[in-house]
Amino acid sequence: MKAVSIVGARPQFVKAAVVHRALREYPEVNAILIHTGQHYDDGMSRIFFRELDIPEPDYDLGIGSGSHGKQTGRMLIAIEDVLSQVRPDAVVVYGDTNSTLAGALSAAKMVVPVLHVEAGLRSFNREMPEEINRVLTDHLSDLLFAPTDSAVMNLVREGVEEDHVYKVGDVMYDAALLYGDRAEARSKILKQIQATPGSYILTTVHRAQNTDCSERLFVICETLRRLSETMTVIFPVHPRTRKVLELRGLMNRLGTVRLIDPVGYLDMVMLEKNARLVLTDSGGVQKEAFFYRVPCVTLREETEWVELVELGWNRLAAPASIDSQWKVIEEALCCPPAQDAHPYGLGDAGQRIAELIVDQYCNKSTTLSVV
Repeated sequence: MKAVSIVGARPQFVKAAVVHRALREYPEVNAILIHTGQHYDDGMSRIFFRELDIPEPDYDLGIGSGSHGKQTGRMLIAIEDVLSQVRPDAVVVYGDTNSTLAGALSAAKMVVPVLHVEAGLRSFNREMPEEINRVLTDHLSDLLFAPTDSAVMNLVREGVEEDHVYKVGDVMYDAALLYGDRAEARSKILKQIQATPGSYILTTVHRAQNTDCSERLFVICETLRRLSETMTVIFPVHPRTRKVLELRGLMNRLGTVRLIDPVGYLDMVMLEKNARLVLTDSGGVQKEAFFYRVPCVTLREETEWVELVELGWNRLAAPASIDSQWKVIEEALCCPPAQDAHPYGLGDAGQRIAELIVDQYCNKSTTLSVV
């Protein structure tokens, strides 16, 4: 069978590294990789392929940046052209980016089965472009690989047929286990930036709801500035975030916050593992902090990963005011959680996904049941 994986952004490279690797272990599967080019420079893209041993994409569409509508539209045209040539038996999409939606929509319109890795997540905030992408992708999909019980329940409540939904665990946990030792051996980031383990706060900010709102971004910057007066704050800055900070004259509001360029996966793992606290609006970073048992504060009103809030490893702190954020951050620093749990499976999600795909599309006589 021909299985096409479509990726385009940093989190998808990590997920695809696990699933694509597992699919390639089956001789009956021709695993084909399409890179839309949503993230395209070396620090946001190519370094992930090198570090995670992902083979070069079979097709690199070079879409680049743009508004949501323009970017998704260009992807639709380019992906359709490739799928017409390849004629795959199934298309695998990951997460909730514009690449995810464009891949799912292109395949569905060509009557090619859509397989969604990380299905069923919901923030219940339709102002987030990612929420629109994930809801539409789920309802276009033929097989939905959900990471958690809550993700399965979200899909069932929305009327998705249960025999299309499989709880497999989280492929990002697979990646954390698979590449954790490699990060320890290869990454030199702590030495390069002279960061002492356990002595710094790591922050990432990239979501449009924060970067596109002057008031929210100002609160975040002031909070980081205040933190930097007493602790080291390390901030790998997304290129789009940097442009917005410069445009709005907020760079000088960050005080002694240590701004660094985006880092690869292995360096990010080391920064996460050795942080005292993580501040982020990223879904993936929330989970990775938990994988390494580092407390996290999420700079949003809601999160898709509700189990982390329930377990106490994650706290929500929407950038409504500096004082409200400060209070949550103080609580996270003073009262680290003690509860341990494993809500994301056993680190075998990629293999389970590959087995299900092979059973469905290579072994037609096999009947799948809900996991």
